[in-house]
Amino acid sequence: MSTILSAVAWPYANGPRHIGHVAGFGVPSDVFSRYMRMAGHDVLMVSGTDEHGTPILVAADEAGMTARELADKNNRLIVEDLVQLGLSYDLFTRTTTGNHYHTVQSMFEVVRDNGYMLVQTTRGAISPSTGRTLPDRYIEGTCPICGDPSARGDQCDSCGNQLDPTDLINPVSRINGETPKFIETDHYFLDLPALAGALSRWLDEREESGTWRPNVIKFSKNFLEDIRPRAMTRDIDWGIPVPGWEDQPGKRLYVWFDAVIGYLSASIEWARRSGDPEAWRKWWNDPEALSYYFMGKDNIVFHSQIWPAEMIGYNGMGDKGGEPGTFGKLNLPTEVVSSEFLTMEGKKFASSRGIVIYVRDMLSRYQADALRYFISAAGPENSDADFTWAEFVRRTNSELVAGWGNLINRTGAMIAKNFGEIPQPGELEEIDRELLKAIEDGFVEIGNLIEHHRQKAAIAHAMKLVGDANKYVTVTEPFKMKGEDQRERLATVLHTLAQAVVNLNLLLSPFLPFAANKVDQVFGGEGNVAPMPRIEEVIDLDIKREDGSDLDYPIITGDYTKVPQWAPREIKIGTPVAKPKPIFVKLDESIIEEELERYGMK
Repeated sequence: MSTILSAVAWPYANGPRHIGHVAGFGVPSDVFSRYMRMAGHDVLMVSGTDEHGTPILVAADEAGMTARELADKNNRLIVEDLVQLGLSYDLFTRTTTGNHYHTVQSMFEVVRDNGYMLVQTTRGAISPSTGRTLPDRYIEGTCPICGDPSARGDQCDSCGNQLDPTDLINPVSRINGETPKFIETDHYFLDLPALAGALSRWLDEREESGTWRPNVIKFSKNFLEDIRPRAMTRDIDWGIPVPGWEDQPGKRLYVWFDAVIGYLSASIEWARRSGDPEAWRKWWNDPEALSYYFMGKDNIVFHSQIWPAEMIGYNGMGDKGGEPGTFGKLNLPTEVVSSEFLTMEGKKFASSRGIVIYVRDMLSRYQADALRYFISAAGPENSDADFTWAEFVRRTNSELVAGWGNLINRTGAMIAKNFGEIPQPGELEEIDRELLKAIEDGFVEIGNLIEHHRQKAAIAHAMKLVGDANKYVTVTEPFKMKGEDQRERLATVLHTLAQAVVNLNLLLSPFLPFAANKVDQVFGGEGNVAPMPRIEEVIDLDIKREDGSDLDYPIITGDYTKVPQWAPREIKIGTPVAKPKPIFVKLDESIIEEELERYGMK
């Protein structure tokens, strides 16, 4: 058994999340975490809403709210959406907690005292109309290295090089299109060159392991070619105060410095709420523990470079040495699992242009498992993928409904009609043994694929086995076995089918948790094959609101200790089986045109 940290990218709280977001960080991390729990590993799955930075202030201004009010509103919306999607977090929290502030400031102080924070005078980008700092990612221009016209102020996605806003040719603000004004200001910079040697050695080890996706290694290696100190503070009044600069309230820690530390702070908060404040160390200080970070490709650099660099600096493992602080020596990521982008009808998701399908809207009309299935089977695992309504309807109807759903329904219906319970089988024939053996072997193959983040191949193999089971029905024709002399063979075939469905349900449960619990109930289970997350209202452990009242907020948590083993499960003869209701909803073809019209893409 291994100790597994499932570190899930923090959704930004400037608005609700769309299906492209959850295709990158949400569903893949949940499938992995659910499987690893079933395989017997000790999993801690953490995340939360990322709530600092200029974009929050911009969105709050537009909504006529304070930054805290907007963060509160969107935090709750995002929490509700992710629970509806069935994402099994041990703790989903937020970056505006007292616990997070303390963790971030403690980490900053140690990295600074170890010599890896430099104060430098730089030219910062300011909005001429508001006087507010413009974050690097909110400035676009032409890349001076490759000439791509859509480079951002922190990096160029086209060539992968790290940039500063001042490097861009013809920079403009993404907020209002104005040309930013650059002023001189002092900031703390993370001394990445002093950490580059350790970073390079660590990345070489990751590459040699052969487990990282090629796009992640390539992107990370490109970053090292032009490494330079990177600003870790900003001129802004919404964020975490900079230790030692308390007399300068207009300077705060950069949102990306504080956001990645959230994986650690969330683990600490989880431990504090569990009653064992030191329990988090099992995942962070034990060198045998494994950690997997899930995100979209636009966040690779922060997880394969910036966050590891911060930990190397904290651990005192860079060129300048140093000693770890009270958090001890922190484990660097075992793997950065980055997905590519999901597009919509061939166009990049863009909330500002209405090219967006929000998670909440999707789940108000369609089953969560239908979306989870599409993401798992056709999502952007290793290359960009396109969501189309036609493909969503096709996969739902032909694969979920006509494939898996049909197998469940006719197996349950035939058993209910002929026996009312799982029957006693006679001697198995070769065709029976072949089906059961193929499904039993699937546990090893599918489990191995999920463990190595090949979820598309895993669910494809599971659905092939579903196809094999449906073919078994076609060949054996139990629906034609009417005579008393065929009763024993009928019992054998239906017992074989029940055994097949129960084990297929376990194989598909990480992907389709809602359906898994319903199928489990059809065949006599308690409906808890896939434990579901819940929302809990909590009070901040360390701080109160400005008026002295408790600072309360929702978290996602759950009890995932009683998961079934990732192994074939023997069905019990005599278990009552009633005629099941359809598990999946068949979609009318007309919704394709309706949805295209709804989103203005007809």
